[in-house]
Amino acid sequence: MKIISASRVNERLTAGETLNIIDVRETAEVRSGRIPRSIHLPLGLLEFRMNELDKKKEYIVVCQSGGRSSQAVKFLDYQGFNVTNMDGGMLAWEGKVD
Repeated sequence: MKIISASRVNERLTAGETLNIIDVRETAEVRSGRIPRSIHLPLGLLEFRMNELDKKKEYIVVCQSGGRSSQAVKFLDYQGFNVTNMDGGMLAWEGKVD
């Protein structure tokens, strides 16, 4: 499984890179803030909504601490998607939030 640090994601966003970030937390968790321009796709709906994703794109998956996002990465990787887990999740995030 590919892993990226929260600080590296923040560096890439700050440098102006456009990243495809999937937030797999529940709706109530996302209300407290999420990474700007991230896609909210709760883990429980991933199987049913993965058709909204593009297998040609690279995705970074985030949750609260890294556990659910690692499950999502394993599932999406098995389905043929290019996915990376953001280590430490939102607990490790020090960048801007919406």
